[in-house]
Amino acid sequence: MRRSYKYYDLIMAAFVTVILCSNIIGAGKLWTLNLGFLGQYVFSAGVLFFPISYVFGDILTEVYGYGLDRRVVWAGFGALFFASFMSWIIVALPPAEGWTEQSAYAHIFGQTPRIVLGSLIGFWAGSFVNSFILAKMKIKTLGKHLWMRTIGSTIGGELVDSFMFFPIAFYGIWPNDLLVQVILTNYVTKVVWETVLTPATYGIVNFLKRVEKEDFYDRNTRFTPFSLEA
Repeated sequence: MRRSYKYYDLIMAAFVTVILCSNIIGAGKLWTLNLGFLGQYVFSAGVLFFPISYVFGDILTEVYGYGLDRRVVWAGFGALFFASFMSWIIVALPPAEGWTEQSAYAHIFGQTPRIVLGSLIGFWAGSFVNSFILAKMKIKTLGKHLWMRTIGSTIGGELVDSFMFFPIAFYGIWPNDLLVQVILTNYVTKVVWETVLTPATYGIVNFLKRVEKEDFYDRNTRFTPFSLEA
């Protein structure tokens, strides 16, 4: 039985918040970044904030281990599923007479089943791949080179997430060239974000290891995503 931790619940709450906001507020909007002679690149707006969830995933796995990160991933999955279900119900309710915002409300919150499915599958699979890679790399590197583990796990996790979410959600809706561009630009941006945030990850990890008196190694962990055991 794992002991309790001072900051674990707070990190879980922050992780779930980032997941919900990134998927509900940012996933469906595209924006263009003009890089001059390098050309214009199209991004999903959620790319600005979604990578923070992978930072939290890295921190959780590095400090508390795969098992406790697994519980957080399932909490995020459940929250995202409920938010999608709630949006569907609220949009489907008949508007009151005189209330003229139904079309705008439905446009913003009425995500198609494909977008919801893509978000759920991409997030779930990518998060577990990220945690698995980091946990295994920590054992291989004997706990050294944290930057290598955080960036390496993000390369794997974000690859799975991006290449599952966008085709499931938008294939056949967006032109194929736009779809490919968005997948690649979002994937590269997420990895770059993780690299830029490495110093912050180091600071938080070192702080948590010190105050929690924990530095977990997943040597005997059962690496199945289908469990809530810590």
